Amino acid sequence: MGALLLLTCTLLCSWRWAEPHPTLSIRNISLLIEPGADVERDTNVTLRCRAVVIAGQEPSTRVYTISKEATQVYTKTTISSDDLVYMIPGARVSDSGKYKCEININGIGLVSEKQKLTVTGLSRPVVSLDKRIYREGEEVVATCTAPEETGFITYNFYADSKEIFEVPGNVNRVEAKLRFTSPGVRNIHCSYSVRLKLMSVTSDQSNSVMAHVEELAIKPVLEINPWQKVFEGDQLRISCTVVGASYNAQSVVLLLSQGTQMLSSGNTSINHSVIAKAKDSGTFECMLRMGNVLKYSTKILSFIELFSVPALTKSPAEVFPGDEIKLNCKSKNYASERLRSEEVTYAIELPQSRLTSGREPGVFLGRALPYAFNYTCSAQAKGIQKHSKPLLINPKVPASEPKIAVRGKVILGKPFQIHCQSDRGSLPINYTLWKKYEMLNTTTVRLPYYQALFHVTIHQPEEITQYMCEAQNNHPKDGELSKRLNATVIVPLSQPTLTVLPDVRNIVEGDKLYLICGINGTPPVTFKWYRTGRSEPMSVVTSNQVSEDHQIPSLGSEDSGSYYCEALNPAKNIVRSQLVTVEVRMALWKKAAIVAACLLVLALVVLATVRYFRARRGKNEAAAELSVKPSSPKSDDSLTVSLTPDTEVYNAATVKVDRATTSVWSERPPNAASDEESSVASNEADVEYTEVVHPQPVDPERVPLRRGTDTVYSELQNSPHGATHHDCGSVEYAELNGEQPDIHHNNQEMDYSHVLPVPVE
Repeated sequence: MGALLLLTCTLLCSWRWAEPHPTLSIRNISLLIEPGADVERDTNVTLRCRAVVIAGQEPSTRVYTISKEATQVYTKTTISSDDLVYMIPGARVSDSGKYKCEININGIGLVSEKQKLTVTGLSRPVVSLDKRIYREGEEVVATCTAPEETGFITYNFYADSKEIFEVPGNVNRVEAKLRFTSPGVRNIHCSYSVRLKLMSVTSDQSNSVMAHVEELAIKPVLEINPWQKVFEGDQLRISCTVVGASYNAQSVVLLLSQGTQMLSSGNTSINHSVIAKAKDSGTFECMLRMGNVLKYSTKILSFIELFSVPALTKSPAEVFPGDEIKLNCKSKNYASERLRSEEVTYAIELPQSRLTSGREPGVFLGRALPYAFNYTCSAQAKGIQKHSKPLLINPKVPASEPKIAVRGKVILGKPFQIHCQSDRGSLPINYTLWKKYEMLNTTTVRLPYYQALFHVTIHQPEEITQYMCEAQNNHPKDGELSKRLNATVIVPLSQPTLTVLPDVRNIVEGDKLYLICGINGTPPVTFKWYRTGRSEPMSVVTSNQVSEDHQIPSLGSEDSGSYYCEALNPAKNIVRSQLVTVEVRMALWKKAAIVAACLLVLALVVLATVRYFRARRGKNEAAAELSVKPSSPKSDDSLTVSLTPDTEVYNAATVKVDRATTSVWSERPPNAASDEESSVASNEADVEYTEVVHPQPVDPERVPLRRGTDTVYSELQNSPHGATHHDCGSVEYAELNGEQPDIHHNNQEMDYSHVLPVPVE
C-alpha cells in the first residue's frame, strides 16, 4: 500500500512539474524537532514540517517527504495547510541523525534546512547460558540480548574480560557457541554497539554468568630415556601413553613430535627410538586428542655435542687461476669425555675439486680452478657426520689492458676528465695515470661498471698524447698499460681580425664590399657579422675554415657605419673583432651631375638677371629721354634738366674743385649702381656721373627748396641720338633747404651748356 502511494505521488509530482501553477508560491519551509534536538532514549520525539504557502482559494495537493541522511523515512500527500507531523515514539540511539523536510505543490518544490537529532543512552545487555556446568571440550551456548534496541548492532562476547567472539546483526538478540578446552571457572559477559553513519555507540557491559568447566580424567604421559646429560650419538627411547579413567580407545589419538617434526602416532601408546643429535635439541611433545579436547605432555632436551661443525678456510686470501691453494677443515670443540680428536675424520666431499689430503688431518692442497667453485668439507665420528658451510673460491681474473679516453671535450687551458677502464679483471682494480714517465695519480675501483676518473689540464695540444693509464689487481705480473691517449684538442679562439676590401679610404657607392673575419682556433667556427646599433647579425656562417667573409653586393650611402664580427667554436668562448668604420663616398658621376646641375642653375639665374636688367634699363632709358632735352634745336652743347618734384638739390657752393667755384655731384642710388654693373656687363650705353660746375651764383628763386630730408636724384644720360654735347652724360643731385617748388609746372627751358666743365680724360 505504501509503495503504491509513493508511486502515485511520484507520478502526480512529475505531472504537476510539467504545468506549474501560475498563482502559487512557497514562501518558506522549516523542520522543527520537539521537544528538542538532544533527547534521552525512550523519549517521544515529534518532527514538525511547517510550510508557508501563498496560493488561491482552490485547495492544492501537497506532497511532504521527510528524509534521514539520504534515506526517505516518511511521505504523505494532503490538501491540508496544517503542519505535517511525524512521530518517533520511544526514540532510540539508532534514530539519531540529520533530518530534512521537503514539500512539493503542483510542480513547485522547496527543501528545509537539515536538523540533527541526537538520542543518548542504550539499554543494558543481558547474557545467559544454556547451562552452568560443562565438561572439558563441551560446547557452550551463550545468548546476548539488547532490549528494545534497533539498528545495525554488533555483539561481543567476553570470557574473563577477554574478547572471544563477535556477532554482527540487525536484531536485538543473538546466540554464540563457545568451547573451552581447559578446566576451570569462566566469567562470561557481553556488550553491543549500535552503528550510526559516521560513528558507533557502545553499550555498557552485561551481567556476568559463571560457567564451570570440569576436567576429563584422562591425560597423556611422555617418557624419555636417558633423560639427563645426553651426548650426540646416544640412543634415545621415547614413549607416549594415556592414563586415566576408562575411555573408548577409538576416540583417542596420540601424536609424538619433536619441534615441528612428527615422529610417530597411535591410539593407546607410542614407542619410538632415535639417535641424539645436537641439532635436534629442543622440545619433545606427546599430544592427546579426544573429540574437541586436546591435552599435551612436553619435555625439553639439550644434547651435548661430540664435536662442533667444521669450519673450512683457505690460504692465501686471494688467488688467480692456477695458483696454489691450501684448504683447512677443522672442528674447534670436542667432548673429551666421549671423543678424542684423532677419532674425527675429515674429507672434501666433491672430487672435482682436484684437491689432495695433506700430511696433517683436515689439510687439503691443490691449485685454484679457472672458475668459481664452492668447496665443502665434512667431519665424522661415532656415526655423527657434520658438514661445513660452503666456501666459495672465486679466482681473480687479471686486469686486461685498460682503455683510456676522455670524457666530454678537451679544451686547451681548461680542466677535463680522463677515464680508464679494463674490460676484464677481478675487483678491486688499481688504476694509475701516467704522463710520459711521471706517475700523476692512482685510484681504486671496487664496484662493477665503475670507471677510474682523473682530472687534468693541458696547455699545449701535443700534451694529449703523453697520457697513459695502468691497471693492476695484485697479479704477480706487472700491470697492463693502455695505449697513448688520443683525443681532439679544442684550441680557444683568439680575437678575430676584420678586414675590409676594398680599402676603407676608397669606398664609393656601387662598390662590392667584403668584410673578411679571420681567426686562430679549432674549427668548426661560427662567424657572425654585426653593424653597430643593431642587435641581430647581418649573417651567420658555420665553417671548418678559420676565415669567412660577408659581402654587400652594392654599397649605398645607408651602408656607412661601423662593423664588427664575432666568432664561436666548440670551446664556447665568444670573441669579437675591432670596430671598422666604413664611409661610403659619392660616385664620381653623381658629383659631375651635381656640378653640371649647379652650373645650369647658375646660368639660368644669370640669364634671368640679365633679362631683368635689360627690361629695367629700357624703362630707365625711356624715362631719361623724357627728362633730358637740349636748350635749343640749334645748339649741341646745351642740356636741359628737368627736376621732378622728388628731386633734392644740394648746395655745393662751398665745395671747391679745379676750374670751378661751385659743384653739384650727381649720386646714384644703390639700385642705380646695380644697373651700372649690369650695363657694363652687357656692353650697353654707359650712364655716367658728371660734375656740373656753375660759375655764376645760384639764383635762390630758381633753386628748389628742401622739403624735409628727402633726397631727389636726377639722372643725365648721353643722348642715344648723337647729341653734340660732351661725351660724358651728367647726373646731378643737390640738397636744398626749404620746400621744393613744383618744377613740372615750369615749362621754361634752362640752358646750362655754358657752365659745363671741360671733360676730363
